[in-house]
Parts: sequence; structure tokens; C-alpha cells
Amino acid sequence: MSAQFPWLKFSAFSLGLMGIGYGLMKATTPTEEQLYNEMAPDLRRKVDQARASRLAREAEMKKQVEAQISADQSENVKPIWADPPQRK
Repeated sequence: MSAQFPWLKFSAFSLGLMGIGYGLMKATTPTEEQLYNEMAPDLRRKVDQARASRLAREAEMKKQVEAQISADQSENVKPIWADPPQRK
């Protein structure tokens, strides 16, 4: 007779271990606000500059996308293959 592997105990132990690990991670990892508040002033300035430049790039890209969408919606930019075929 072969011995049965205790799957129920193994599963419960594994889930318990993962739960403890997740709980420790949640308890010890700071939030973004806590991390920002603990930064040195020079690092905080760099983060603010990077955030402002990222927002400016996103705004510029949004302008380009909106301009392209409005140009695509005009009738003059219709592709050639969209015209019905001409009869001879």
C-alpha cells in the first residue's frame, strides 16, 4: 500500500503561508503619499518636475490625437478604395 499525500494539510499550510506574506507586505509597504512625505526636499523637487513634464507630454499627445481625429473625420481624407466603382 502506498501512503497518501496529505493534500488538504499541504493546501491549508500553503494558503496560510501566502496569507501571512500578503499581510506582512500590506503592513510594511508605505503608500505613495507616505513615501513622498518622507523624501528629501531635493528629491521631492525632482519628482515634481518629472510629474509636470509627464503631464505636459500627455497634454501634447492628447492635442495631437484630437487633431488627427478631427482631420480623419473630414470628407476630404476619405480613402480611394471607399469610392464606389465607376461603370464603363
